[in-house]
Amino acid sequence: MIVGRGDNGGVTDLTGLLDRGPLVLDGGLATELERRGHDLGDDLWSARLLRDDPAAVVDAHLGFLRAGAEVSTTASYQASTTGFAAVGIDAAGTRSLLHRSVELARQAGDRYAAESGRRSLVAASVGPYGAVLADGSEYSGDYGLDVQALREFHRPRLEWLAEARPDVLACETVPSLTEVEALLAEVADLGLPVWLSLTVDGDRTRMGEPAGEAFAMARDVDVVVAVGVNCCAPTGLASLLADAVRLSGRPAVAYPNSGEIWDGPARRWVGRPGFAPGEAARWVEAGARLVGGCCRVGPDDIALVAAEVRAA
Repeated sequence: MIVGRGDNGGVTDLTGLLDRGPLVLDGGLATELERRGHDLGDDLWSARLLRDDPAAVVDAHLGFLRAGAEVSTTASYQASTTGFAAVGIDAAGTRSLLHRSVELARQAGDRYAAESGRRSLVAASVGPYGAVLADGSEYSGDYGLDVQALREFHRPRLEWLAEARPDVLACETVPSLTEVEALLAEVADLGLPVWLSLTVDGDRTRMGEPAGEAFAMARDVDVVVAVGVNCCAPTGLASLLADAVRLSGRPAVAYPNSGEIWDGPARRWVGRPGFAPGEAARWVEAGARLVGGCCRVGPDDIALVAAEVRAA
């Protein structure tokens, strides 16, 4: 049994929960923080508020829970020793802020439980190396590091997030097989459930490799409880999710973005949104058991996804 430390101090059997039916994820935390008036234009993105306005992070988490989300994804996507060092925060401070990201999500869950009587889970976000560069390179994967270098980058923050005992580690927006290999090697012995989520273009990683190879790589890593995709186009995912289930032997995870495209040099989203909550039923039919949204997907969208998932 793969278990995570629940926000009620008990043990969450995440595999057992997924066997019972799909869970609804939240949406774009940074999107919601920006909607609430926070400027996230610097390189730390939403991770800056872990230091500067933790109460705002709790409130944003709570907004998604009230909309129907059952999992809160922490504000640690862009948090790392490298990124925090650039603003004068040392390794000890980074560790503390990563712990705080889990604690804030748990606080939101406790407040929601007091309101509703319903418990939620905490997913500790582990973004790719490209997120730290803050130049959109997670959408290309072309940052020239080998497996060993990526393992060394990811190791401390994975260990520090694991210390805070979230219910699951969300290794997300992974653009290449090289980074998949590095992450799977590092999470294997942490003793927490993990989901692995690629950012893709069609059925290929952002590096242009077959996504199916990444899904197959997860088959023999016991801590992996789901594989799939996030921060990608929100339509036409059912076939790829079915492949993820078949090749990994795990349930799928699906939380695409709005359909807009990130312009890294201009630091803005462009294009037209096309997020269709009605697609969520197709994802569930294809084997998805963790379903939500990513960038530019807000609580109103998640409320619609929740309705679709529960109907399915």
